Amino acid sequence: METLELKPYVSAETADQVLERLYKPGFLRVARYVSKHGGSFEDAKDIFHDALAIFYEQYQAGKSIESEVNYITGIAKHLYLRQCKRNSLEVELEENLPAVVLPGEPTLNEVRLLNVLERTGRRCMDLLVSFYTERLSLEKISQRFQFSSEHSASVQKYKCLEKVREVIKTKSIAYEDFFE
Repeated sequence: METLELKPYVSAETADQVLERLYKPGFLRVARYVSKHGGSFEDAKDIFHDALAIFYEQYQAGKSIESEVNYITGIAKHLYLRQCKRNSLEVELEENLPAVVLPGEPTLNEVRLLNVLERTGRRCMDLLVSFYTERLSLEKISQRFQFSSEHSASVQKYKCLEKVREVIKTKSIAYEDFFE
């Protein structure tokens, strides 16, 4: 009985030949993907070259990769998604920064909102300010207002919001009244 000897996969291509063979089909796929997801041609080039460098390291290490173009495309997708996530976090941070408010006269919208909140009572106004303006957690609010639990704080916050809605209904104040 004859035994078969398995030999490791060895490519006759040089690394340069492999990169040349994969460049065009790989780049076209990556460019199409990046373009579909709002990226530029420059983004596609950068992402593709990074993916190609990662592929090259794996190739040099002798890792056997069945579908090289798919492998490079997968790496590029991962890199691009990570870049998009990082960029969106930066944009969200910038957009969510509070506007600089200089001391002085409150705006008409602020006056209207304060009037509505004052009609709900001091405790409700303080609770809503703590939650929405100071961004305190329900745990801290329950401690500050001496509620028995976070659930109690949540229920009280809901009741206060209902009071605000009722004031708006009875005074015939429309949502649009808060915006000029």
